[in-house]
Amino acid sequence: MHKLAQELNTTIQNENPHVFDMLSGIGKEMYFPTEGILSQSADAKTKAHKYNATIGTAIENGQPMHLKVIQDTLSAYNPSDLYPYAPPAGKPELRKEWRKKMLVENPSVEGQTFSNPIVTNALTHGLSITADLLADVGDSLIIPDQNWENYEMVFGIRRGAKIVTYPLYNEAGTFNADALREAIFAQKEHGKAIVLLNFPNNPTGYTPNAAEGAAIVQAILDGANAGINVVAITDDAYFSLFFEDSLHESLFGALANIHERVLAVKVDGATKEEYVWGFRVGFITFGQKSEKLLAALEEKTKGIIRATVSSCAHPSQTFVLKALQSPEFNQQKQEKFDIMKGRANKVKEVLESGKYNDAWDYYPFNSGYFMCLKLKTVDADQLRLTALEKFGVGTISLSETDLRVAFSCIEEENIEELFNLIYGAVKAVEKAQGI
Repeated sequence: MHKLAQELNTTIQNENPHVFDMLSGIGKEMYFPTEGILSQSADAKTKAHKYNATIGTAIENGQPMHLKVIQDTLSAYNPSDLYPYAPPAGKPELRKEWRKKMLVENPSVEGQTFSNPIVTNALTHGLSITADLLADVGDSLIIPDQNWENYEMVFGIRRGAKIVTYPLYNEAGTFNADALREAIFAQKEHGKAIVLLNFPNNPTGYTPNAAEGAAIVQAILDGANAGINVVAITDDAYFSLFFEDSLHESLFGALANIHERVLAVKVDGATKEEYVWGFRVGFITFGQKSEKLLAALEEKTKGIIRATVSSCAHPSQTFVLKALQSPEFNQQKQEKFDIMKGRANKVKEVLESGKYNDAWDYYPFNSGYFMCLKLKTVDADQLRLTALEKFGVGTISLSETDLRVAFSCIEEENIEELFNLIYGAVKAVEKAQGI
């Protein structure tokens, strides 16, 4: 094992041995190379006043070399904010702005000890880093039965974790905290549980209310008090798209410093929050009481980034930073939120009309991009194919009964027609099957 990894491991063991036990094999081996090319280049950057021949980029006339055909389309930006490599942890100014934004939007984080957000290549990369650092073969990833299919690839296929599911909703149609608690306690013999919370939920568009959120936190705390090391991940991909009386902040704040056996990990990003899907700018933030421990986890995270993508794209970080710093940012974001809320409200209005009651019910939703129909008479994939081929409507089948509809991409005035067409497809399938 590299001596730098050993030093980081010693720090983590001394600060919190439970967190050390949560690390995967790769997590324990990982370090950020502060010696060698990177450290020598850093030395040269501050001391090479004559010529710096360490830089792995091309320089021309004192600026990063670039092509005019590219710079002409980006003329609002300084070449130094576009073409050089960004630091492995991301642009320092962007990390500072995102942390400030996190504190404003999540009051429960105030006063908690948590790391500076580290830039990732959007949400999936942040989850992948988390999996590399904290998931091993035989560990259990606990997720609701309504979940994003990529979790299984990231944690199961790539890292060998077992996927453990529990019903997202209880009989009252609210979050099933009791089932979550049971899934956590089922890991007592193993001694470790990885709990992934995704609100607003993909695919259902559901976010718990304050009482449900408190029950989730209590379930995790109960597991920790029972001697289970809990990695509590909040996948906040659709954060801020809260349309009703639900939690309006991440559970990360409530989990960050809750127990020495709980390591909170917040994975979020500009992707959906700021409507920049193709920019691929995300963040990973750790919550625990020890600053030394958090610093060691940051070094290990930087090591994983260095060993995979080296660093994330500089231009998109600059674009997001400039947006966050703009005085027009909040107003423009509110305008887009209002459009999204209007679409969600229209979906509920249409579904509550009663004219589709013979064809489906729908799962509770109050946030995000999606909602799910629970079909009564036809198979979801057969409906998907019929809606697509005969009615020109695209949807996602999730199981025999569940069909996901993304209202995020449908104009409000078209929503009623959308569901009328899906209903027509149901009737076409019923007729074909003699129902």
